[in-house]
Amino acid sequence: MKKIVLPGAAFLMLFFSCNQQNPAPMPVPAPVARPAYAIAIHGGAGTIRREDMSPEKEQSYQAALDSALTIGETILKNGGTSLDAVEQTITWLENCPLFNAGRGAVFTHEGKNELDASIMDGATQKAGAVGSVMTVKNPITLARAVMEKSPHVFLTGRGAEQFAAENGITLTDPKWFFTQERWDALQKIQAEDAKKSGSLDRRTDSKFGTVGCAALDNKGNLAAGTSTGGMTDKRWNRLGDSPVIGAGTYASNDACAVSCTGHGEYFIRYAVAHDVWALMVYKGLSLNDACELVVNKKLVEKGGEGGLIAVDKDGNISLTFNSEGMYRGYARPGERKVMIYKEQ
Repeated sequence: MKKIVLPGAAFLMLFFSCNQQNPAPMPVPAPVARPAYAIAIHGGAGTIRREDMSPEKEQSYQAALDSALTIGETILKNGGTSLDAVEQTITWLENCPLFNAGRGAVFTHEGKNELDASIMDGATQKAGAVGSVMTVKNPITLARAVMEKSPHVFLTGRGAEQFAAENGITLTDPKWFFTQERWDALQKIQAEDAKKSGSLDRRTDSKFGTVGCAALDNKGNLAAGTSTGGMTDKRWNRLGDSPVIGAGTYASNDACAVSCTGHGEYFIRYAVAHDVWALMVYKGLSLNDACELVVNKKLVEKGGEGGLIAVDKDGNISLTFNSEGMYRGYARPGERKVMIYKEQ
């Protein structure tokens, strides 16, 4: 593959080599022309540092991200739709206990797993979302069913589970979602300070666990989806940004597809996913400039932590975050990379 050299690349390399104390993630190079497909994934953002990660655990995350990326990229390579790529990629991530979604979901204050997900079709702006489901094996599949088989956008709780049963969506015993690591995290938090569990500003986990995917297919259609188990020790059926269209997920063929991960209350308040789209459409910003403005200026000023992945209509990709790390990856024809830490 021919190496792409951007204007100012030499300066950027020198800049980053001389500023190792607070490195910023390197931007994804722009494609020469719109590629046949583009896909980006994330597995959560937060306090993710190399020094805190064992070589074995790092390898596990790298392999998991690579496997998820392969699923989506294979669909797109074979002419599949962006919606199928997004759903199937997230389904795999939901089934992987390493990530806070599906089987690896964190526990609520009551010791349960409440799952949220959303998906959006960039071609039609149709969307589907589910919240606080506890017996649906793959919430992202249910979210797509809500989009395609109901007149609604957002279903929650028992009603969402009833809809799943009526439409042949796979249900499972809640025990399937149990992982010892997530259970131990709940016990630790409750032992430290149970009285503060309802505070919106309390950081209940060092990682904002969410999974997501954004994709562009060979017909120029965009799609995005997001799935999560929420925050450890959450109460009162709390919902974050992941199932909220415009906050955690947004897609429109005229600009971009976005999936977010972070402290959900901030992403809801500032409509982060939609804000990226709005800056591109109303202000004419590039994908990267819009993402930088929202994540590293607006969110930082408001005290919000996290990040997002985004793909635009021309196949540009942004993996932008203001936390110490974000599980992430992307692929286009001839390009492929998975990353964890900020300096990558």
